[in-house]
Amino acid sequence: MGELHHFTYGPITPIFAFAMSFLGSLLGLVSTARARAATDTRRRAWLLVLAAWAIGGTGIWVMHFMAMIGFSVVGSPLRYDVPITVASFFIAVVTVGIGLFIVGLGKPSLLKVLIGGPITGVSVAFMHYTGMAAMQINGSFDYKSNLFFASYAIAVVAATVALWFTVVVRGIPATIAAAAVMGVAVCGMHYTGMAAMHVNLTTDSLATVPGVDVNWFLAPIVLFVLVVVIALVSAVMAVPSEREQAETAAVMDKIAAGDAIRTATAGPVFGGGSNTNTTPAAPGTGQAFSARAANGIADARRQRGR
Repeated sequence: MGELHHFTYGPITPIFAFAMSFLGSLLGLVSTARARAATDTRRRAWLLVLAAWAIGGTGIWVMHFMAMIGFSVVGSPLRYDVPITVASFFIAVVTVGIGLFIVGLGKPSLLKVLIGGPITGVSVAFMHYTGMAAMQINGSFDYKSNLFFASYAIAVVAATVALWFTVVVRGIPATIAAAAVMGVAVCGMHYTGMAAMHVNLTTDSLATVPGVDVNWFLAPIVLFVLVVVIALVSAVMAVPSEREQAETAAVMDKIAAGDAIRTATAGPVFGGGSNTNTTPAAPGTGQAFSARAANGIADARRQRGR
């Protein structure tokens, strides 16, 4: 049995792995919050796709390979099969997207969360082990059954909680806290699966191992994260949040009420005949309209401060 090192470079790799998981989860939660506020089905679907890229691509897949930079096997080079690695990326994005669409389209419900959570969780764990299957060494990998199944259980619970967060989380502090919980859960699933691994090396330690080094993925990972961040920030800025929509609606209602009062009390502007019979405007009408407009602005500011 070979010796495995999960933290070859010390705590720097798990710290960066958690940071990527947190960032992806945060961007995904913000995007799903805007999807909830979107009234157009096509726009909502587009925001859910971006959320799947953020959570599945950055929060899970990028986190996985940031953690794998610190993984090494004593006595054997470690390489990665590129097609299998790319396949693991699409598994993460597509399966998270399936869960988000189950929960996010139509009216959200607990039943949808309980259906989408296990589907997404099992698929995410499968993505993890697909990424592990991409590793090439002078030997073979095996897994301890108890930790193997524990990693699947963690993935199912984490995915269910994540989908629940996408439905109920509102407000900046709650979103940040939810993203932190999701980051811990994803990292916990990853390192539980890694702890389940053990390796059997061959006697030929000089044999050539096919594939590429894990550092080969660093440049694509950095580029991918930048693209996701820019795309999500642009999309989020283009779609008003639920609070912004409520504030706008409140102000428009106040303005409409003021216009109705002004129209009802104002005399004719153009007309045939004498103006001598024109009914004078009710006293205080201008002040009443100004007061209503001021109240609308005050209400909007109070809602923004919540």
